[in-house]
Amino acid sequence: MTEEELIKIAEDSGIVTITLNRPERLNALVGHMRRDLAEALEEAGSDPHVRVVVLGGAGRAFCAGGDVNFMAQLVERRESEEFARLLGAARRVILAIRHMTKPVIASIEGACAGAGFNLALSCDLRIASSTATFSQSFVKLGFHPDWGGTYFLPRMVPSNIACELFFLGESISAQRALELSLVNYVVSPADLVAETRKLAERLRDGPAVSIAAAKHAVYAGEHDTLEQMLQYEVDAQLRCFESEDGREGVRAFLEKRPPRFTGR
Repeated sequence: MTEEELIKIAEDSGIVTITLNRPERLNALVGHMRRDLAEALEEAGSDPHVRVVVLGGAGRAFCAGGDVNFMAQLVERRESEEFARLLGAARRVILAIRHMTKPVIASIEGACAGAGFNLALSCDLRIASSTATFSQSFVKLGFHPDWGGTYFLPRMVPSNIACELFFLGESISAQRALELSLVNYVVSPADLVAETRKLAERLRDGPAVSIAAAKHAVYAGEHDTLEQMLQYEVDAQLRCFESEDGREGVRAFLEKRPPRFTGR
């Protein structure tokens, strides 16, 4: 398998599915996978025909994190510059997800560990198989969490839970992740693909201007003041008011019919 095939991209009716494609190693990240993933996300984010992005893993895992054998070689050769380059590529991936206006769904099967866990946390919505497992496994290697984990996790769970996951590196089940609100939905393994598609289609068929504005607001609200958010709401609401989807939504409500949003 060539490196170009380690990230697969498929588009269907406005939904782009990006798949980590190294199933024999539980989609552990190696070589140029980080860079290629960043490029795929950036392209999807800039494509006006794309309404939703789904991120998943081939085979029986989402992503087991960084390839330890590959990292061991870097450690042995003390290639700090190469390791820093990989960390920079990871940063590019996370920012591509957060900066794009389209919703991004993580569809999670099996192992979701280390960098894979934090990659999932960077997505807007997470749907997991009931057999999925989650771990902040960095501590077991004596490494520090990366891929935005120290930003995402403490904002999603109480500090003692974040410390537990970071300090111990133990796996938690999909059900426990759901109880902690780390995932939105847990479904049977047989239903994961179909339920992910249903969720993606609901988002695709929604009002794109409204969803994009809400995505920005959710993350801006993590650092902006109340006054700034109130002003943003005014600006965003006016954009929605003036959009074709805004007019369609009001007409459909008054006519007691489902809206037909076009994304404009």
